[in-house]
Amino acid sequence: MTDQAAQQQRLTTREAAQRLGVKPETLYSYVSRGLLSSERVSGGRGSTFDAAEVDELARRGRRVRPTASEEPPAAAHAVPVTTGITLIDDDRYFFRGVDAVELAARYDYEEVAQWLWTGALRPGTRFTAPPDVLAAADRSVAALPPHSGLTDRLRAATVAAAVADPLRFDLAPQTVVAAARGLIATLVDALPLAGDRFHRPGGSIAQRLWSRLAPRDADDTSIKVLQAALVLLIDHDLAASTVAARVAASSRAHPYAVVSAGLGAVDGPLHGAASGLAHRMLTEVLERGSAGAVVSDHLRTGRAVPGLGHRLYQGEDPRARALFELLAQVPSAERALGAARAVERAAARDVPVHANVDLALAVLSVSAGMPIDAGETVFAVARTAGWIAHALEEYGERPLRMRPRGQYTGPRPPQPLP
Repeated sequence: MTDQAAQQQRLTTREAAQRLGVKPETLYSYVSRGLLSSERVSGGRGSTFDAAEVDELARRGRRVRPTASEEPPAAAHAVPVTTGITLIDDDRYFFRGVDAVELAARYDYEEVAQWLWTGALRPGTRFTAPPDVLAAADRSVAALPPHSGLTDRLRAATVAAAVADPLRFDLAPQTVVAAARGLIATLVDALPLAGDRFHRPGGSIAQRLWSRLAPRDADDTSIKVLQAALVLLIDHDLAASTVAARVAASSRAHPYAVVSAGLGAVDGPLHGAASGLAHRMLTEVLERGSAGAVVSDHLRTGRAVPGLGHRLYQGEDPRARALFELLAQVPSAERALGAARAVERAAARDVPVHANVDLALAVLSVSAGMPIDAGETVFAVARTAGWIAHALEEYGERPLRMRPRGQYTGPRPPQPLP
């Protein structure tokens, strides 16, 4: 494609805003949230936008109804996915009708997970890894290359745990819940200990996970932050990994396979791994001493600023708000929290933008000296409980109901043999 032809595929700020039916300020907020990419106009002011990307956002983000000629036949429609787990409404979200932020302030991760699965809240609930399952997971994790990431280890541990459980194909609710309790404990306990620790400490999932992520012991306030993060991240409606998990459950895959499907989707940089990008950005802000310079570098290269904005919230992500309030009580988090707030201010100079949960996780991981993939690990462990809750729902539905039909766009037959 010539430079002139390529330029014809790009829209000015005004054209892109008109096509989306929004103000230019809103258009640039889409860029900061990672919904659109932009390029600076060479030798001038302003930016240009890819026409195809703008049109896709119009179809996807603003739910533009297709014309009659574009409507697929009724049989091609995907089955609506009904769920009674999470409601997101008016910049708040609820687990089975209960405010998730209030749950995180009151209960531990295990207690909320058990309640989400069974409807019964049991104070003091703790998850324990079956010895034979943990031994299999330990061997699998130990066999990975030294450079393997934490989520690589979670995936290996999940497969090993499945093979070690002869009851994995029993999809009765009580068996699935028992497997889920053991799997979550196994995922955490199979991770290598951080720092100079040589033994596996007991306690809650949050306490045990901290010992795998942070090189130093945690005070009660720091554990409270991690505990809250685990609860807040249990579920978030039909996110990409949850859809993957439900599709697996729809085929009657066992709960370990359901979790494996979810972990596969988490691996993308636009989902679970997003907190790692925010971790790297905060580290750079602290090293350079300037949030404005780092934000400018991201925008100059057409990259979204990590940790800002969420397509489901007009205002602040309630998960980020709750974690920031807790992190403000941790003295060691002061610098990282200040850097995050500085990034938020720098990016919101012209258009209001708000921190999301990925930025809050990055503050936790940076301030505690955790590795760059710590936030992703917290996300994956937490969300495992949500995937199991969705699997339990899906096991009660008609099998294979989540089978959409593709809209074929290739050449019409008959075509000659290649």
